[in-house]
Amino acid sequence: MNKAIGIFFFLISGLVLSAFAQDQKPNIVLILADDLGFADLSLNGSLQIQTPNIDALAKEGVNFQHAYVSAPVCSPSRAGLLTGINQVRFGYDNNLGNNQPGFDPEFAGLSVEQKTLGDRLKEAGYVTGLIGKWHLGTRDQFHPINRGFDEFWGYVGGGHHYFKSEENGKGYLVPIESNYKTPQPITYLTDDKGDECVDFIKRHKDEPFFLFASFNAPHSPLQATEEDLGLFEHIQDSNRRTYLAMVHRLDQNVGKILRALQSEGLEENTIVVFLSDNGGPVDSNASLNAPFNGQKGILLEGGIRVPFIMKWKGYLPEGESYPHPVIALDLMPTFLDLAGVASKASDQFDGVNLMPYLTKKRSDIPHESFKWRFTISAGIFEDHWKLIQLPDRLPMLFNLQNDISEQNDVALENVELTKKLMKKLGDWNLSLPHPLFLEGAEWKVRQRDLYDKRYEINQPQNK
Repeated sequence: MNKAIGIFFFLISGLVLSAFAQDQKPNIVLILADDLGFADLSLNGSLQIQTPNIDALAKEGVNFQHAYVSAPVCSPSRAGLLTGINQVRFGYDNNLGNNQPGFDPEFAGLSVEQKTLGDRLKEAGYVTGLIGKWHLGTRDQFHPINRGFDEFWGYVGGGHHYFKSEENGKGYLVPIESNYKTPQPITYLTDDKGDECVDFIKRHKDEPFFLFASFNAPHSPLQATEEDLGLFEHIQDSNRRTYLAMVHRLDQNVGKILRALQSEGLEENTIVVFLSDNGGPVDSNASLNAPFNGQKGILLEGGIRVPFIMKWKGYLPEGESYPHPVIALDLMPTFLDLAGVASKASDQFDGVNLMPYLTKKRSDIPHESFKWRFTISAGIFEDHWKLIQLPDRLPMLFNLQNDISEQNDVALENVELTKKLMKKLGDWNLSLPHPLFLEGAEWKVRQRDLYDKRYEINQPQNK
């Protein structure tokens, strides 16, 4: 009799533990690279660099083959990513820089009316941490600690020196901030960020956490360790050599984060996402976006199409390539679903929850179309067609199904389709509010001229 009672209680306790495991909210780790070229991962065919840790994520998870961000530069892209709303819908269609005459600097940042991933996940019971770059406003009301993040170690601007800061430094030499410790002196910033991410994981391993690992690599300035430069001494172009060394160090620190999750026994209860905030700025950091045309700052594929990987061991398919178009805006509703928070119509998200598509509960596609607006340019993607408007020329139309590198403008060959897409894009454009701030006017001509440059659309040899 006692033995039967023991077996009964053993079975009941097992069911309770099983139910607890099912109800447990998964940890979320979002790893964001900065200005990473699409082509500069061995996963995407690079012959010049091996990125085994990022590649491993794709081998053990889902690699999105057709992934976009909502803007071709850092700050508005991050505003969309962290809200799930196309940032131009709340006046954020310029990069964040010095305040321009006629604009109120109190509005130069991520609108306080918008909730962030940090806000929403904190409300859902997560401890939230941001390690690294913010670039969504420097005033107090925009500070990460006031935008849903319990812990912050990093800097609020758009970039930083990789080897040092100064006590009263400005620009890329500002001191590192932290609200939970006295920041240690910088060794190499990418390594320091990786170490802080590992520390966050270890300190919060017993509670649901959201870690935003916001790297600035391989954003300028081009600075790498001598050890890493030695790995690429055969690369003739010195800027390219330094850039690849920076990507290598980024990959090493992605591995550091993944190993921490494994060693703490968290791998099966953590979803990990990796992506870049925009395409590589070929003209400034020697990156490469092949096979895509264009670069950071413009709406050709090279500016907005990015590496995007999602892994959740035991829950998502392993080694799957997802072919349908997705966008970084999808992360907000996806993460909320994982946290047990139902999205509401009042959220007005432009992204969708990707989990039903990845787990095969839905067989349709997540998106029929996307729209972009960035300073002087606007674009629309629908079916396999992409139209881009600029102020000094006829619209450009590309068939991405057979012209992935956007080499053949076929607008005049498809006039009715061009008109249809222009109408849709124009109606959307007219529905948007005025920008809350502007970047310097000198950027308008620079961005226009980037459309006229020739870009490498083939992988270079290992030299």
